[in-house]
Amino acid sequence: MKLLQLQREMAASIMQPLTPSDRISPKAKSGFIKPNDRLTSRERLEIYSKSYWYRLIDGMYEDFPGLRAVVGQRAFDRLIRAYLTDCPSRSFTMRNLGSQLESWLRKNPKYAAKKNPLALDMVKLEWAHIEAWDGKAEPALGPEDLLELGPNLKIGLQPHIHLLELKYPVDDLRVRVNTEDHETSSNAPVKKARRMIAGVDMKPRQIFLAVHRYDLEIYYRRLEPEEFRLLHALRNGRNLGRALSACCKGSRTPIGELQKNLEHWFSTWAQLGWFCRS
Repeated sequence: MKLLQLQREMAASIMQPLTPSDRISPKAKSGFIKPNDRLTSRERLEIYSKSYWYRLIDGMYEDFPGLRAVVGQRAFDRLIRAYLTDCPSRSFTMRNLGSQLESWLRKNPKYAAKKNPLALDMVKLEWAHIEAWDGKAEPALGPEDLLELGPNLKIGLQPHIHLLELKYPVDDLRVRVNTEDHETSSNAPVKKARRMIAGVDMKPRQIFLAVHRYDLEIYYRRLEPEEFRLLHALRNGRNLGRALSACCKGSRTPIGELQKNLEHWFSTWAQLGWFCRS
């Protein structure tokens, strides 16, 4: 057997999903592995299969702690194993493991979305968190670049900024989960998750959010509806005049107050380095 063929056969066998009892899949082939005086060919292959799958599962635990808090430990474990079976890793990096989780949950609501409507919002937030962490940062525009804000001016938003419209205030819960995970280690994760959810208002409430990176940290910034519409229009390539029209459309805020808000927003965004060339 040539090396390339051996590598492919071993990878195919290792990547077969584990059984419900965490044993190597009966579909996995092991005839190309030599036994030794302690382990059979299948037992030797099983060591690598378990290592591979446990690492993938651990990666999803690390990337989606908020979802785990929302659905509970046991449901999360079932959900993640089913997801990884349907959407196996296709990338050289584990960073991309959860890229299809939101769309997969929409197609498989029995695992979380149907029972817990917070789940989809939390997945959306946590994937934006991942993308903001290593998203590209363009050279930021300085104050001198924003002296003349004419209606035809086009301003870009940093690629690492993600704008989210959510039905639940899951950002508060995600921050609390992250804080508790850093401050304490618990042997009762399900109870801990219930305490966290009980301590945060999870009633349906539309929120607008910017997930962004600043000084190598990820932040969640709540936005006003007009603020969200303006940023969204700029992100979609509209010039400043059209973006301001989208911002004001349907707004109930008095024009004087809105003008003050706009001055404050632009000043804040510039200080955060959100603007770049279109």
